[in-house]
Parts: sequence; structure tokens; C-alpha cells
Amino acid sequence: MKKKRTLFLAEYLLTPDKRINNAAILCESDRIVALGGESSFTRESGVEEIHIPGAYATPGFIDSHIHGAGGFDCSSVADSPNRIDAMSRMLAERGVTAFVPTVVADQRDRMLENLHLLSTLLDQPVPGAIPVGINVEGPFINPKKKGAQDASAILPIDLGFARELIAAGNGKIKVMTFAPELKEAEELVELLCAAGVCPSMGHSVANDRQTLRAIDAGARHCTHLFNGMPSMHQRDLTLSNVALTDNRVTVEIIIDGRHVHPRMVDLACRCKPANQIIGISDCTMAAGMPDGEYCIGPSRIHVVDGFSQDAQRKLAGTTTMLDSGWHSLMSSGHLTNLQAAATVTRNAALHLELTDRGMLLPNKRADLAFYECGTNRPLMTVISGKIVYRAGQKESA
Repeated sequence: MKKKRTLFLAEYLLTPDKRINNAAILCESDRIVALGGESSFTRESGVEEIHIPGAYATPGFIDSHIHGAGGFDCSSVADSPNRIDAMSRMLAERGVTAFVPTVVADQRDRMLENLHLLSTLLDQPVPGAIPVGINVEGPFINPKKKGAQDASAILPIDLGFARELIAAGNGKIKVMTFAPELKEAEELVELLCAAGVCPSMGHSVANDRQTLRAIDAGARHCTHLFNGMPSMHQRDLTLSNVALTDNRVTVEIIIDGRHVHPRMVDLACRCKPANQIIGISDCTMAAGMPDGEYCIGPSRIHVVDGFSQDAQRKLAGTTTMLDSGWHSLMSSGHLTNLQAAATVTRNAALHLELTDRGMLLPNKRADLAFYECGTNRPLMTVISGKIVYRAGQKESA
């Protein structure tokens, strides 16, 4: 059977290594075949042309740290009012083609059950953005920097329980956050690396020596830089200082404009190589939903005017998805549009070891996002060569 070919045409595209004007992307089934200037393509019979006027294209966005959206809470699969399908569809409407459902600490049995249920969902078809792994944020974190997480669910490092968590995830866990100052942190790093899980440092009061020991043991990532860690000091060095200046470490930045002051975003972008910055949403189930009462696992949150906080008025995740946030890395961090686009595409893919996506190149997955020039409004999302969202249509396919 002859494979379907589609030629997508846009004003320009960000690969994100370079910008191509008057751009065309030729896809065959679920793969990109070729891309370049429109004039370099010969029109062939049987090739469907889709022109998106006034639009630019990027690789599909990848959200590597997201707790929920559309009324689905990744930490409460059995109790969520909506299914993961609602989250998948909503993310696709914002140009996200892949995401990593992120869970928080919960009581031992509930956390294990939830991980098992979530892992089974990853094997089922979804209507939009595809879940590509699980991110476990806790329970081996410092209660002094718990954020909105339930204090009763936070634990000292327990290597046996860590093995149970990994087993419950059925090979789907990609990242686990831990505090480097906790006893047996280095042993946990070694265990996670051996299991193919990225050890991510966060929710921590670790000093520079404790942080460096974890890095030397194999930790190469930092969970939402600046958030869940002490303020920076010129003599008392902590995880923030080391993560900023050690180029072995990639860092996440929550790009909602509330969690991190613009000047701190600028500082991070000045210190870190652009390919070591990953933009994340940290969204909760309230993303895309009306104001009201929601949850992140066992913790209740309150959303007013789109602002999410817990009962103590601490920031509790966000409702800002990547399409609304990535431009802040240009305005606040002074990154170019190519560098900013890379933080939510290529950089995230490399962090997650997703070698088949994150860039617009021949033989990569045909995961594409199209946005309106000037307004940056999502216009179309393509996953594996299939249009799953188009502005003006009632819902994703």
C-alpha cells in the first residue's frame, strides 16, 4: 500500500537549530521526509498540500514536568473527575505533542497503586498529546522545602521503597526527584541510574558539597531551578548555585511568569548553556479549567483568577501551559526565538532520551505545531503525521 504524503506550508519554521522562511515540511505517514524552502519542492501528484497562512512551525512541544490538565490529576488516576484523554486533547490544542505525567508524594500504598494505574494508561491510545513516561517528584525530598506536597507523605530515603516505586512504574519512570542532603542519597542515585531513571535534584536545602557528591554519583538534572530550594547567598552555597554553574547539570525552569522573577530567569539564561535549559509548565489538573477547588494528589489547591495556591497560600503548581509560557524566555531570559523554542522541544527530548522527536529533521517523527505569527495562537497540531487539532474545529480528532 502506498504511504500517504503530506506537504505542510508555513511562513517560516524553527527547526529549532535554524529558521527557514517560506517553509515546507514533507511528511510520509508518521515521519518527516524533507524540509526546506517551499521553492525547493516539486509538486507531485498524490501529495496533499496543507497551507497554514500566517503561521510558523516548530517541533511539537514536549512537557517533561506536568501534574495534570483538563481536570485530570496524574497523582490520583482512580479519583480524577476526567480521564487522561481530556489532558491529552487539551495539551494538543496548545501545540504539545508529548508529555511526562508527573506524580507527587502520597501514602505508600496509594502511591504504588497510582503508579501502576498510570503506567497502564501509557500503553493505551490517546486522542492528542502522547504520554511518554512518568516523572516521580518525591517522596524522598526535604520536608523543609516540600512546597504544596503533603508533609505526611514525605520520607527519608528508603532504597527498598525506591525499588518498589520503580517496579510499580513498569519501566515507564523516566525521572525521580530527590534531595541530595538526605542520608543514602548517593546510593539512591546509583540505584536510579542502574534502572534507567534520571535522578533529579530538588525540594532540597543541600549545600554545595552535598550537591556535588550527588552529581559525582550520577545526578545530572535539577527540578524547577530556584523553586523548592533556599534563596541564593554569596557565601552559603546551595543547590541553586551549583546547578547554575556546573555544566554537567541540566535545569528546569517553570515558565509561568510567577514562580521565577524575570531577573532570575535572566540570570539562569546567562549562566547556563542554552541547550541545558528546559522549559516546563508544572501544570496541575486545573489547567484549562475554570477557577475552583482542585488537587495535586493528596493536597488540595485553590485556583483564583488562574492563580494556583494551597491553603497556606503557597504556590501550588500552575495553570499556564507551554504555549503561553515559552516566550518569557525571550522577554526575560533574552534567548533568541530558536533558543527559546529549543527549551520546550529539542532540550526536553534529549533530557528524556527521546531520540525520534524534538527537532524538524528527515526521519524524525512528524510531530509538528503551527502558531499564528504575531499572536502565537496555536493553529494546528500534528502527531505522527496526523492532524489532531486545528483551530476553528470543535475538538481534536
